[in-house]
Amino acid sequence: MKANAILVSSGNWAPEPWAEAVRAIDPDRPVFLWPDVPDPAAIGYVMAWRPAEDSLKGLPNLKLILSLGAGVEGIVLRDDLPDVPITRIVSDDLTARMSEWIVLQVLLHHRQQLAYQRFQRQRHWRELRQSAASEVRVGIMGMGVLGQAAAKALADLGFGIAGWSRRPKDLPGIECHAGDGALDAFLTRTDILVCLLPLTDATRGILSMALFEKLGRNASLGGPVVINAGRGGLQIESDIVAAIERGVIAGASLDVFETEPLDPGSPLWALDNVVITPHVAAFSSPAELAGQILGQIAAFEAGRPLRNLVDRSARY
Repeated sequence: MKANAILVSSGNWAPEPWAEAVRAIDPDRPVFLWPDVPDPAAIGYVMAWRPAEDSLKGLPNLKLILSLGAGVEGIVLRDDLPDVPITRIVSDDLTARMSEWIVLQVLLHHRQQLAYQRFQRQRHWRELRQSAASEVRVGIMGMGVLGQAAAKALADLGFGIAGWSRRPKDLPGIECHAGDGALDAFLTRTDILVCLLPLTDATRGILSMALFEKLGRNASLGGPVVINAGRGGLQIESDIVAAIERGVIAGASLDVFETEPLDPGSPLWALDNVVITPHVAAFSSPAELAGQILGQIAAFEAGRPLRNLVDRSARY
């Protein structure tokens, strides 16, 4: 049998919508859902999001792994990763959704909406001092496709924007910082920190007390604000709690967590100036993305270059 079948191993995401979206476009291509793999030798491709343990093993003809999202740490950090190319999703829809979430969170803190919600519950009419967007400095860690889109959206609203990345960038209207040597200067000029970094050995736990203490202090915000829509492993949640309780940061918006779902016993739930969303900042739509995935497979089978290829050494 020709090894052209697709295996869907989507972790905690329902696999059926992905299989249905692929079959709607390419009904002749076999699609299997882990762990139902009647013929492992028929599998040439795996569509994966935090693939189940052992689901990448015993596939002698595997040729390509296709991540179902922009992040790939659930794939590349595995000890049993097969030596095949890996691609990730880059989607206008996913990018737009991420920008929406980031803009929403920045505005919630900038316009002090969390305080006004508390006042509403208390039936308390009180006006707070409000700075202009041009007086608030937003810093974005991670200036890939998602970071650049968010930077543009926030710049259009008048915020002062800077970006920090591993490699140098040259982006119109954005103050660009790159490398470890430029991190402190970037943090010092940042009132609202947005984190969109990939999860690597170098970035794990980067959102820590030591980093929070270096952020700028904007009086109208009451202190720095941290927004993380990257990966849960980037943050040390006990440090976020301690930083808020000690006034090192004034608030946070978190869409990702060290362990998901977030434990009901986590002290983050009870903090009024923390926004918690259940990993929904961006959404991978099977119907919207199946065509891109099948396009990658078609390019691979025709010997054309793959788009959005993951650098295995950099792990993103």
